Amino acid sequence: MNLPECIETETGPSPRWAVVWLHGLGADGNDFAPLVPELVRPHWPAIRFVFPHAPVQPVTINGGMRMRSWYDIVSFDLAGRADSKGVDESVARVEALIAREIERGVPASRIILAGFSQGGAVTLAAGLRRREPLAGLVALSTYLPLGTDALARLGDTPEAARRQPVFVAHGRQDPVVPYAAGEDAARRLRELGFTVDFHAYPMQHQVCLEEIDALRAWFEARLQADPEKR
Repeated sequence: MNLPECIETETGPSPRWAVVWLHGLGADGNDFAPLVPELVRPHWPAIRFVFPHAPVQPVTINGGMRMRSWYDIVSFDLAGRADSKGVDESVARVEALIAREIERGVPASRIILAGFSQGGAVTLAAGLRRREPLAGLVALSTYLPLGTDALARLGDTPEAARRQPVFVAHGRQDPVVPYAAGEDAARRLRELGFTVDFHAYPMQHQVCLEEIDALRAWFEARLQADPEKR
């Protein structure tokens, strides 16, 4: 699997932490790069933020228009929305990016995988399959991509994956991914044994300042819980 093109930002020299952040449908890696200065605290260790670009491909619900997409969206119905083959291919891209960070000297226990909307769906799909836990998962304004195959796989979630803390946030007025989908994702993850920090905001399909504040506190907790220091 070839690595996708990425934008990278390092908050200091020789980072030993990494965040891989996946954008939403039709955006690219530039979408969340400006968030770094707002999110990061000066006293944090150096972090490499990796913002990959999804491949350009036709998207069925948009009349076959070509755009950056982690997978084809074949239906407005959440149960059948995600093209399972495309999800699997993007999970492989994510795993390749994680492997590169490990080669660079960042252990899996210091890597956070994050995503917004479609990118968040891939984040959850990848996180559910991890046999070596990451430092955490961030799923913003998203859903679990649960086709029939994915539902069957939920019961096979590795025990190691369930040790990954998850930050889930959603807007109550989201017209793109219904708020109920975010609630359902958090519920299913908890039922599987994940520790889920769920936040709801009076917003649409976007990110708000209160959400960034909560995410900053969650990141701080992950940094303080660093198992590599023990």
